[in-house]
Amino acid sequence: MSGEEPKKRRDLTQMSGLEAMRSVIDNPGHKASIASTMNFRLVEVDEGRAVFEGEPFDGIRNPFGMIHGGWALTLIDSCCGCAGHTTLEAGLAYSSLETKVNFVRPIFTGTGKVRAEGRVVARGKTIITAEGRLTDSNGKLLAHGTSTLMVLKPEGKMKQ
Repeated sequence: MSGEEPKKRRDLTQMSGLEAMRSVIDNPGHKASIASTMNFRLVEVDEGRAVFEGEPFDGIRNPFGMIHGGWALTLIDSCCGCAGHTTLEAGLAYSSLETKVNFVRPIFTGTGKVRAEGRVVARGKTIITAEGRLTDSNGKLLAHGTSTLMVLKPEGKMKQ
């Protein structure tokens, strides 16, 4: 050990949703493990908006050589959920109640980088609805969907 104290990570639950999402972009230690597993990352956020980019890879193909639909669904769920999270005050969280996706065309490893953009449609005290679009690098639509999110007031500290 070098004797240096590790940098303390700021607790995401103490930040507004927008601050927390910006921290995820700026601090690799705040990145969700699923983003590494599924090869995507949060790249842009604004109030009510979140954008992920990802690249399909061989490890997520179905038996027919196409990228499994669960990858696209995960990207839609993530961009919609994080878009909703940007609207939350510090101390609040969310959980997806439902995500529905329409697959427009198949995704292959050769599709290259894809972009998932989520936008909040409506924000209530307990329910947020958002829509997401998954496009290829030419802007061609690959999938689109919606998410319904529940706003949570966690009791005690959320586990990381």
